[in-house]
Amino acid sequence: MNAIEFILAGMLAAATPFLLAALGELVVERAGVLNLGVEGLMAFGAVLAFIIVHHGGGHVLGFVAAGLGSAVLSLVFAVITLGFRANQVATGLAIGILGQGLSALFGKTYESLTVKGIPKTALPWLPEIPVVGVLFIQDVVVWLSLVATLAIWAMFAYTKIGLVIRAIGENPNAAHAIGYSVIAVRFAAVAFGGTMAGLAGAYAAVVYTPLWADGMIAGRGWIAIALVVFGTWLTGRIFLGACLFGAVSLMGLAAQASGLDVPSQVLASVPYVVTIIVLGIISADRRLLKLNGVASLGEPFER
Repeated sequence: MNAIEFILAGMLAAATPFLLAALGELVVERAGVLNLGVEGLMAFGAVLAFIIVHHGGGHVLGFVAAGLGSAVLSLVFAVITLGFRANQVATGLAIGILGQGLSALFGKTYESLTVKGIPKTALPWLPEIPVVGVLFIQDVVVWLSLVATLAIWAMFAYTKIGLVIRAIGENPNAAHAIGYSVIAVRFAAVAFGGTMAGLAGAYAAVVYTPLWADGMIAGRGWIAIALVVFGTWLTGRIFLGACLFGAVSLMGLAAQASGLDVPSQVLASVPYVVTIIVLGIISADRRLLKLNGVASLGEPFER
């Protein structure tokens, strides 16, 4: 397998933690809430999933526990910011630190332990395509993440609930005036975002790298938040951005395998450097941000 095939084979799997967390944050931000605690929510979900799978509970139960646990933690954020109208930035950072602290505490006795991953499933005939055929050999969570991407795109494009979420994000006072419960919708959006972050962390811990190590999320939550801006709050662009970052994260391994004499620390920093560069480019285009941005993002709602 050459370098291109290696990157294509692992791109979707590497992109899945970014994609799941970013899709959840997209729904949260579309509802007008800014949750910067995604990193901690992913870490908390990761440790819950790893503990359950390590003790024989199975991957399904591990993912369920991760989603529910991170959803509960995200609801703490929702109560503080939506119920008491606290600053969303400060509260999100605090919840993120809390999630990472709980992850380190619960995972201390599992350091360097491993669990069994999930086997990959190939689609019929498609893997036989030269070069790009390796894209069609993935585990079931990758396929489900693609389905989730399509479902969220369709929700915002064609359904009433998607329109309500967007309306609340754009003008919560107008949405409240015509009878929609802004707080209830935002609570649901935050819980959904927490669930998706937990699932993203679970995938990173028990499927993509089935090994527990403190700090294993390693900035994926921050990249997921950046992906929402990178994709200018559009589902399709977020998916493409996740694939880009997934491919970039594998380039270091491909470079090392090809014998390129570059320090591993430099190669590991490439995804974060790319994040900074891309965000800088997008931030310079204020027309694009204004066109697709969320008008009430981060602003508390008062009746």
